[in-house]
Amino acid sequence: MEGSRMLQCDHYMPPDRYNPIVEGYLRDTDFYHVSQIGVVQCQSALVNALVERWRPETHTFHFPVGECAVTLEDVALILGLPTNDLPVTGPTLSSYEALETECLDQFGVAPMKSDCRGSFIKGALEVSAVTRNFGGIIQFSWGSACLAHLYRSLCRATRVDCKEIDGPLTLLLAWAWIHLPFIAPIPSNPQIFPIANR
Repeated sequence: MEGSRMLQCDHYMPPDRYNPIVEGYLRDTDFYHVSQIGVVQCQSALVNALVERWRPETHTFHFPVGECAVTLEDVALILGLPTNDLPVTGPTLSSYEALETECLDQFGVAPMKSDCRGSFIKGALEVSAVTRNFGGIIQFSWGSACLAHLYRSLCRATRVDCKEIDGPLTLLLAWAWIHLPFIAPIPSNPQIFPIANR
């Protein structure tokens, strides 16, 4: 990895407050706490330092004192996501046409093309449509999906041609603050990163 290259952390700003109907569904499925974690800003140096130590062939960080990695236990403890349920599977949809088809099939409404970027949909679909299929969400191992997404993002970020990193960076940063306090910056404002203060 080039020493002078600095990845941009592709964090999206937290969404507006949830519609009360969606908030009710989040509470019913025990996902409300995850929606309140928020986004950590201005930690590009720490993320870049971790990416420089990531080895895609072993999915571990290599440090002078040994190897370590974010585990499912870390995901469960830090984010409180379930890890022992059904696997989350399916194709990664990166074209607008594929997203449009999937959203129409799942929710009965499609996002506008301007709100799509890769497999990410900015904004919200009509609340009544999104909540239609929300009940079965709790049966899946979202912790495993989150960890797989983090590993994939880290592997992609090690490529020389990669300019930004996305994924569950809040998980990565909280893990680093817990397990590697010697490289984690001390926040001047504890409100910036409340999950690390637990």
